[in-house]
Amino acid sequence: MQATVETLAKIAVFSGLEPAELQRLQPHARIQDYHSGEIVIHEGDRLPEALHALIEGELQVKKIAPTGKETILRNIHSGEIFAAPALFGDRSAPATAIALCDTQVLLLDRQGLLDAIAQNPELALRLLVVFNRRLQQLHDTVHGLVSERAIVRLARLILYFATLHGTDRVPGGELLKIELSYYRMARTVGITYEECVRLIKTMKPAITYRRGGKITIGDRESLEAIASGEND
Repeated sequence: MQATVETLAKIAVFSGLEPAELQRLQPHARIQDYHSGEIVIHEGDRLPEALHALIEGELQVKKIAPTGKETILRNIHSGEIFAAPALFGDRSAPATAIALCDTQVLLLDRQGLLDAIAQNPELALRLLVVFNRRLQQLHDTVHGLVSERAIVRLARLILYFATLHGTDRVPGGELLKIELSYYRMARTVGITYEECVRLIKTMKPAITYRRGGKITIGDRESLEAIASGEND
């Protein structure tokens, strides 16, 4: 399906472009639909030479070790670009991306993007900012997995999602606007489900966990202390 100018404007790196610039991109952009649970990118697949962006829905990116163990790297939300190797690498998918709900993905072919950059070099800087931030997040994740205790990684994960999605004031503290299941947290920080349950219980009263993945930050200062490793 051909993308519209309005669809292109939903992508963060394109949001500041003039209508005429978006119109020049339109012939090079198409949309693909995916159902909930469908694999959008499979690790190791050769990617089409195009910029990938999420229009609607949410993707979960995970790595699967030879042993079968899964580690959730991150979630991709509407407006974000992803799959950098499709443009700047060997076009081999570094991880698997799965649709968590019905999802629309935009593909903008490489030549169309290069033509747009030639017209507006600032677009290249925007892309560099996004991918540099992604590299820093990857560095922080890998560093945490090899050097930080599991409880520190968990605390940082909760604070990260609190910042990314926001919180609501409720009796007893700040309720995260996103639900985080034990399974998702365990896979993200590289621990077992059972260890995740145990550690979350030890983090009271800094946080409380309720059924369905509802997390309330009861004492942000204590949670930040755990995240900084001050409770060693």
